[in-house]
Amino acid sequence: MAYDQFLADRIRRVLTEKKVIFKEKAMMGGLVFSVDEKMLCGIHVDKKSGQSLLMARVGEESYKLHIEREECLPMDFTGRPMKGYLFITPMGFDMDEELAYWIQLALDYNPLAKSSQKRKRP
Repeated sequence: MAYDQFLADRIRRVLTEKKVIFKEKAMMGGLVFSVDEKMLCGIHVDKKSGQSLLMARVGEESYKLHIEREECLPMDFTGRPMKGYLFITPMGFDMDEELAYWIQLALDYNPLAKSSQKRKRP
């Protein structure tokens, strides 16, 4: 697997402790966790540094509040930053409390997030 299994287990543990029903899907060389059919958070390995990054869907307002933090980066693996999504470097989720913070931020935004359009197959 290309993503950090230990980080995946930590995310599963936080979501389970919060009694959240979630799904997992391998995606873009990483792993994505979804709640209510909406992307919540995930793991992405940065090709340049080799670091595992936590991806969190936090919404545009929270993005503006957090992007200046040293451990936060715009989610731009496509070359164009995605609005409302952050990458958090390992120094921002090293402690379990820090990881739980980012997951809770994503959970708080989740009810406001739009579901992605389901593709119709021909």
